[in-house]
Amino acid sequence: MTVSPGVTPSESTAPEIPTRRLGRPRVRLALVGLVIVAAVGVLLIKGLGSSLDYFKTVDQALASKKSLGSAPFRLEGMVKAGTVARTSSGAAFDVEQGDRSIHVINRGSPPQLFKAGMPVIVVGHFASAKASVFESNEIMVKHSSSYIVENPNRVKASDGSVN
Repeated sequence: MTVSPGVTPSESTAPEIPTRRLGRPRVRLALVGLVIVAAVGVLLIKGLGSSLDYFKTVDQALASKKSLGSAPFRLEGMVKAGTVARTSSGAAFDVEQGDRSIHVINRGSPPQLFKAGMPVIVVGHFASAKASVFESNEIMVKHSSSYIVENPNRVKASDGSVN
C-alpha cells in the first residue's frame, strides 16, 4: 500500500461503505400502521357508542339535565294533549312521560302527522342546564300504533291507554 506524503495510513482514501439499517423502515411502517389502526378504532368506538343511545325519555332527561347541559340529544315522549300551539317558526308543546313533562319549542315545520297524543322523538337541547325549555329543530313522529303496544312501559297515551 502506498501512502501519499502527509497522509497517515489510517486516513486511507478508500471510500467508506454506508451501513444500511434494515430495521428502521420496518419500525416506521409499524408505527404508521399502529396510528392508522388506533384512529380507525377511535372512530368506530365513537360512532358505535353514539348510535347505541337512540334517545332519552322524559324521566332520563330531567334526571340528567345538569350533565346534559345544552348538549344535543334525542328526547322521547308523548305529546301532551292541549299543549300544542303553532308558532310562526314552528310549534310549541309539552312532551310527557307519566306525570312528568318537558316544554318543547320547535323551530321548523312539524310533520303532517304531528298532533297531541302521539309518541314523538324531538332532536335538540335544553336552553341551558337550569332551563326547563327544550329547544328542538326536528320532530320525528312515531305513527305506528304497534310501537305503543310493543313498549307499554315507555309511552302511553294521555288517557293511559296503549292503543
